[in-house]
Amino acid sequence: MEVHHLVHPHTLTASLSKPKVMALGYFDGVHRGHTEVIEKARQTAEDRGLPLAVMTFHPHPKVVLSKQTEEDMFYLTPLQEKQRVLESLGVKELYIVRFDQNFAALDPQAFVDAYIIDLGVKHAVAGFDFSYGKFGRGTMETLPYHSRDVFTFSTVSPYTEDGEKVSSTWIRRMVEEGEMVKAAHLLGRWYTFEGTVVEGEKRGRTIGFPTANIQSEEPYLLPNDGVYAVRALIDGRWYRGMCNIGYKPTFHDERDGPPEIEVHLFEFSGDIYGKTVRIEWRDRLRGEVKFPSLDALVSQLHEDKRSAEQVLQQEIRD
Repeated sequence: MEVHHLVHPHTLTASLSKPKVMALGYFDGVHRGHTEVIEKARQTAEDRGLPLAVMTFHPHPKVVLSKQTEEDMFYLTPLQEKQRVLESLGVKELYIVRFDQNFAALDPQAFVDAYIIDLGVKHAVAGFDFSYGKFGRGTMETLPYHSRDVFTFSTVSPYTEDGEKVSSTWIRRMVEEGEMVKAAHLLGRWYTFEGTVVEGEKRGRTIGFPTANIQSEEPYLLPNDGVYAVRALIDGRWYRGMCNIGYKPTFHDERDGPPEIEVHLFEFSGDIYGKTVRIEWRDRLRGEVKFPSLDALVSQLHEDKRSAEQVLQQEIRD
C-alpha cells in the first residue's frame, strides 16, 4: 500500500495524479459502517479497473476545532493501526491529510478542488454524514455542485445494529466499559492493542504468574481497568492468556500515571523483553480488586486463569 502524507497546501495536480476511486472519511476504528464505505469503493474500483484509494485525516479534528490537546486524544485505531487495517482491506493507496488550522479553514470548493479533483479521483465514496470544508459546510448533498462534473460519487447509508447507527462513539463507549465482545461485534473484528515488552516489577514470577509488561507509544483507547481474557501475537504466533489493566491496588495505594498493562501467557516461557506484542481483547473477567493478602490474590488468579481458558477454549491460531 502506497502511503501519501499531505499537508496543506500540497503540490499534487490532476495531470500528475493517477486516476482512482477514493473512499473518504476519518475512519477511527475502521468499523462495520466504515467497511461498508470502503467495500462500495472497492467494488466501484474493480468495475472501472481503477485502484482503490482511501483518504483519512490526522490528528482528530477535535484537536483543532475543540482545542483539545493531541496528548489527550486516544483512538480506537491510532494511525499505524489504521494503516494496517486498511491495507488488510485491499486499499492500494492511502492519503493521510494533516488536519491543521490551514486545512480546517478551506472552503468546501477549495477542498474538493485540491483533495479530490487534483488527486485524480474519478469516483468518490463517503458515508451519508461526511462533511468537508470550513465549519463542515460541504456535505454529500452539496458535492454534486462542488464536483464541477469532473467525478462521480456514491453516498453510503448508515450501517445500523438494533436500530442504532454503528459509530466510533458507540464503540468507544463499549471499550471504556469493558464490553469487548460487543465492541468486536460492532468493529467486525477483535479490538487490538500493540506495544513493546518492557521491564516491570517482576512480582508475578514470584507467585507463579509471570507477566509481560507492555507499553505503547501509540495513543490507543484502553479498556476499563480489570482482568481480561486475551490472545497475544508474538513473532507470528498466537498465545492464549489473561491481562490486567490498572494500578495493582493490592500493592499500590495511589493511581499515578497511566494504567499498567500486564499479560500472563498460558503456553509460553522465554525472554520477550523488547519484543512487539499484539493483544486481542476477548472478554472482561472482572474488575480490579485490592486483595487482603497475597494468598487471596493468588487464589483469584487461578480462578481468573480457569475463566480465561473457558473463554479462549476455541483455538490457538498459528
